[in-house]
Amino acid sequence: MRFWAIITSFAIALFLQSLPALSQDQAWLQVEAQPDAETAEERARAYAALFPNVVGYRIGKWYAIALGPMTRDQAGQQLLSLRGENLIPRDSYITDGAAFGAQFWPKGSVEVAPEVTVTPEEIAPEVAVVESEALAEVTPEPQETLAQARKVEKSLASDEKKALQVALAWFGFYPGAIDGDYGPGTRNSFAAWQTANGYEATGVLRSKERQSLLAAEADEKALYGFDQVTESESGIEVTLPMGLVAFQGYEPPFVQFAPRQSGGPRLILISEPGDRASLAGLYELLQTMETIPATGERALDQDSFVITASSSSVMTYAWAKADKGQVKGFILTWTPQNAESMSRIVEIMRSSFRSFGEKVLDPGLVPLDEAARQGLLTGLTPRKPAFSRSGFYVSAEGAILTLGTDMQSCTEITIDGAVDVSLVAIDSATGSALLKPAKTLAPASFAQFATSSTPRGAEIVVAGYAYGGKLPAPVLTFGRLDELTGLAGEAGINRLSAPVLDGDDGGPVLTAGGAVIGLLTGPGTDPAKTLPAGVVFSAEAAPLTVFLSANGVTAQPFTGANTALSPNALSKTALGMTLRVDCWQ
Repeated sequence: MRFWAIITSFAIALFLQSLPALSQDQAWLQVEAQPDAETAEERARAYAALFPNVVGYRIGKWYAIALGPMTRDQAGQQLLSLRGENLIPRDSYITDGAAFGAQFWPKGSVEVAPEVTVTPEEIAPEVAVVESEALAEVTPEPQETLAQARKVEKSLASDEKKALQVALAWFGFYPGAIDGDYGPGTRNSFAAWQTANGYEATGVLRSKERQSLLAAEADEKALYGFDQVTESESGIEVTLPMGLVAFQGYEPPFVQFAPRQSGGPRLILISEPGDRASLAGLYELLQTMETIPATGERALDQDSFVITASSSSVMTYAWAKADKGQVKGFILTWTPQNAESMSRIVEIMRSSFRSFGEKVLDPGLVPLDEAARQGLLTGLTPRKPAFSRSGFYVSAEGAILTLGTDMQSCTEITIDGAVDVSLVAIDSATGSALLKPAKTLAPASFAQFATSSTPRGAEIVVAGYAYGGKLPAPVLTFGRLDELTGLAGEAGINRLSAPVLDGDDGGPVLTAGGAVIGLLTGPGTDPAKTLPAGVVFSAEAAPLTVFLSANGVTAQPFTGANTALSPNALSKTALGMTLRVDCWQ
């Protein structure tokens, strides 16, 4: 009798061990759910090659694959880490295992006791009681019917219904309004969430599903450590992910928050006195920052701006608003691997952001020596172009000619540091490149090309950004036309004497009367030859006009007189057509 009691107890113990332990501190990362056992085992085997703690359990008709068990804190850390490394799906989530049924992975993990025939009389009374209680404890609760689920749903308060929509939106399943009205959009979102989490896609959540959705949202939000922060020095109140960032210091007009872990997000609050002009100035400043990529959407309105910028290595969201003499906002920067969670953080920050009182960040709050002032924009290092050169407008719509050397290497081309343009063509014969803006421009002036030869010895002027972006406007350099051919007698090239700099390359060469006779190509690139100082070359006007015509731009012929213009008139003509071309790589 005692022997059979031990055998029975052992069998019950084995059966209970096959179920997940539902300790309050235990948690799993559910990474996938598959509709059939064969696929689930294949996926579990693949995960097992990466992780030592892969388990698989039945959830209704589905097969869930998870990592665990572990503590909730460990689960939270693993979720952020493994998502960031793209080792688990973006919709992976933390679960308490309450919905787990029979275990199917690892293979052979459910041991079956040998079949033993035992009569009731042979089982000790106390063992029978234990067996009865154990079986009662593991007997699955009856499944809530769909009709019952609908009835419970109707009884939910409006705030409870909205909470479910908020949770769906948090996980990216629901883009609609949070109104507690369960129309087709909400139903489809419920079904999508159910499918992703191994439930039957009914569009109506059963009680356990509601609990699972809300618990998963609460767990993930807890990972980010959301806290309502009242920043008294800047006059800003906002909900921040303090589990991911930590206060670093004041660098007016910024409040800096550094990432708590390597690779984490960086956050900056903006607070300064100012109006729309200040807002526009800040908007232009941010365009030059290294952590704000050139690609992405940008919008500057009457009283606010939004920048959503991204590259292969960094993503940034910047928003600010001018109101009542104050400019306030924030900048959040993260890596593309965390894009999904960061987009939700942006939404929470935007919806909670509030300016209070007349307080703005005092520029004198932190004493800054010169070295500190140089580092004022910590984390906002100005991005620099790979190279800058000059160019000039050749049509009323804003088509541009510049030097073509290395232009194919540019991932982005801008003019005057702001306007995006595209490379249309490069002419190997003249060494020039044609650029066109995305939108039609209205230049102050554009080139009128000379239609007759300019005599040797004539005075010429070169317009260009000789010092790159160090000066806000182009400068004029005066010189002389020495020869109508290259050094070896090449046609289509003019040799000039002019003290130009590298930044002038690509700029227009004009006569004293304002006719464009060429495009400055510089001193040449032959490393075996060192030319005298001031000897440079330009591509002649005639082949430039042929290149333009071949690419759909009609060159404007010079219609002015051959007499010299006044210095003011010449400056207005030459500088009005000249611009800076920046190549970004």
